[in-house]
Amino acid sequence: MEVSPFRGIRYNQSTVGDLARVICPPYDVISPEQQRVYYKKSDYNAIRLEFPEPTTDRYERAAMTFQQWLKQGVLEYDSVSAFYLHEHQFKYSGKKMVRRGVIARVKLEPWGSGIFPHEETSSKAKSDRLQLMRACRANFSPLFCLYQDSEQKIAPTLYRVAQEKPLISLRAERGNFPDSDEAHSLWAVTDPEIKRELSELLSSQPIYIADGHHRYETALTYQQERTEEQSPTGKGAFNYVMMELVEFSDPGVIVLPLHRLVRGILPSSLMSLGDRLKDFFTVESVALRTGSWQLPVDSYLGILGLQPGSLVVLKKRQDVSLEAMMPGNRSQVYREFGVSILNHIVLDSILSGVKDTKIAYTVDVEEAHQQIREGQYQLAFLLHPPQPGMVKAVADAQDRMPRKSTYFYPKLPAGLVINPLD
Repeated sequence: MEVSPFRGIRYNQSTVGDLARVICPPYDVISPEQQRVYYKKSDYNAIRLEFPEPTTDRYERAAMTFQQWLKQGVLEYDSVSAFYLHEHQFKYSGKKMVRRGVIARVKLEPWGSGIFPHEETSSKAKSDRLQLMRACRANFSPLFCLYQDSEQKIAPTLYRVAQEKPLISLRAERGNFPDSDEAHSLWAVTDPEIKRELSELLSSQPIYIADGHHRYETALTYQQERTEEQSPTGKGAFNYVMMELVEFSDPGVIVLPLHRLVRGILPSSLMSLGDRLKDFFTVESVALRTGSWQLPVDSYLGILGLQPGSLVVLKKRQDVSLEAMMPGNRSQVYREFGVSILNHIVLDSILSGVKDTKIAYTVDVEEAHQQIREGQYQLAFLLHPPQPGMVKAVADAQDRMPRKSTYFYPKLPAGLVINPLD
């Protein structure tokens, strides 16, 4: 992959004031209620670009806003090309964490040509992102991607850069992001020698998409459209996409599971589910304790709502092979993954298929439990967190996990740096 610096577009702090009030999370984790909150935070909040209000001309309005902000000096191009070092500070399980990534421009290539996906995508999200890209001709938030620096040649360079005074330093205000202790620092790497070194080292590594499959596939489609409009030289900015590149072993790489909430199950199917599960799994019940949701290490998954006051745990049954019920064209790591077992054996086979419209997703087990108690959903299927190594193993096998298998926490913000595609 060709990884290069670029002239980013950034907010003019003298115009917008506190930068914490103008950044927002990426589009795919913003609810309609949160969308309204970000609109009220600042007249210049990036929500107006990243995820505009749902009007018939939403994409055109985002494009007009983007151009107005550039003309008014709300947004400004950096004077020279740079790699941007982003240090993301946050709390996880009560611990302070730091994740370092390099924001760069990466040349688009087909899947498997140095760039690897790990998860299925949906057409609806891609259509939305493509229309926004066509109208605005820019990336407002970076894709979150991973690389493996086994010889640790890149980390020392990033450490040296981080010793300098940052270009931007902000602490997200309460309500701006899920964790009020979240903070961001940004450095512009403009030294020609360091830029050359980073470009060579990062370009020699395979890249794995962590968060941003839809946006990458959208960028490929957009690249094809723009190439057909003009003579292909390979140098146009539309041949690239903005990424934040993070090393696999970075201690700040946190992957959470997306638990499934299910409704619409026939009462007869729900009543017989407990007995049917025993045909395929060893089934155990664990009494629920407040604040304790740890699944046993040797379990596939857990179920809330099947037995009052208990978490039903599914484990491997030694005398039963699940292989015959799994797709034959899938990798071994896919077949052993908890979400795959849930989808193919529990939802598709035992429950005879559950429509996507009857399934919701959450990373919050307490929320899942509350939804079950309130009767909003019948069952909650709790899953183990995927390890970063599992993501790499699936991608290396040229396979993909089921849609919404991973939630990389925390999300990268929109609005720190913008990548122009013209």
